[in-house]
Amino acid sequence: MQNGIVIYLNGVTSTGKTTLAKAIQEKADMNFYTFSHDTFQQMISHKFLSRDYWGYLSEAIIQAYQTAKMMSDNGINIIYDGMVLEVDELKPHYEQINKIFSDTPLIMVDVFCPLEICKQRNIERGDRGVNQSVEQSSIMSKNVKHDISVDTSLNSAEECAKIILDRLTEALGKQSALH
Repeated sequence: MQNGIVIYLNGVTSTGKTTLAKAIQEKADMNFYTFSHDTFQQMISHKFLSRDYWGYLSEAIIQAYQTAKMMSDNGINIIYDGMVLEVDELKPHYEQINKIFSDTPLIMVDVFCPLEICKQRNIERGDRGVNQSVEQSSIMSKNVKHDISVDTSLNSAEECAKIILDRLTEALGKQSALH
């Protein structure tokens, strides 16, 4: 069985990762399951998050990656909506991702949007702190090697999805040409 593809959408809150994930699902000719840091964070009791937020969230994030890896090993394609963060509990986060997905087709996507636009989106959403994107940007890992970068302030989710899927098609074409 061939491993499923993992598309990792990396960006701070309100860059448009979730909307982009849905657009990829709609445009793709193959099925993708989507989940995120948020999905796994919701599995943790607020009682424990309030005691040690990063300790418990970091544990959940690694479990999310292990779950994505298991699904990929079973031929399932994944879109992972996340952030590569460098907090003490996850260091070295990017290296852990590369280790977990070492034999998995992994496409790292930098989902970018200027922080002022993210702030406005946070206000419109109403379920995020106004400065949450700015705070997260200060702890985003700087050493991530992205395969693709998309700017959701310049392109619609559908346009960004097309960019990603075109790159994926190109990568798969090269891969099949090698075999």
